[in-house]
Amino acid sequence: MADKKIKDAKEVKTLEQLHEELVKLQAEHLESRRSLVQGELVNPRVVTVQRKNIARLHTAITAAKQDALKEEN
Repeated sequence: MADKKIKDAKEVKTLEQLHEELVKLQAEHLESRRSLVQGELVNPRVVTVQRKNIARLHTAITAAKQDALKEEN
């Protein structure tokens, strides 16, 4: 069985920066979905990549919140 590789964070972002990036990606994703429905989107795989990036950001935000709670206790 192959060992899973854990990626290290390239840069540390604050919770506010993560939220700002999440809002920006969600807006881009909404626009891409509109283009896809209208038939204007050239590469429909973009929608999948954006969705996965949004999920990664949600995971990072949750981890940052848990770290903040641990530091308070």
